[in-house]
Amino acid sequence: QKQFVESGGGLVQPGGSLRLSCTASGFTLDYYNIAWFRQAPGMKREGVSCISSMDDNTYYSDSVKGRFTISRDDAQNTVYLQMNSLKPEDTAIYFCAADITVLGSREATMGDLESYDYWGKGTLVTVSS
Repeated sequence: QKQFVESGGGLVQPGGSLRLSCTASGFTLDYYNIAWFRQAPGMKREGVSCISSMDDNTYYSDSVKGRFTISRDDAQNTVYLQMNSLKPEDTAIYFCAADITVLGSREATMGDLESYDYWGKGTLVTVSS
């Protein structure tokens, strides 16, 4: 079964940092753009950041730009999300997924939710004092 396994979530105080990991299981992520999404209670799933398969170009939503950094290690079949200066509004379940509609891309674009597959169960991030 092809899916991601996310980890690294937890409870952190405002202003703190966390590093999330997502590891591909059942496939290699080399040729895929990979994105992080999050879903807060009662809210729609939203795209947070994306990294291209070629050249590691990145995209960030306005809400996280300057605070979050996405990276990938294809040798480890893993994508990371370094989250700094966390705010209570960052509280959500964080998921990663692969854009299965494009391979070998140099462009980091979020695209539609429907473009993504291999979803994991997510990891919960809670930012609270």
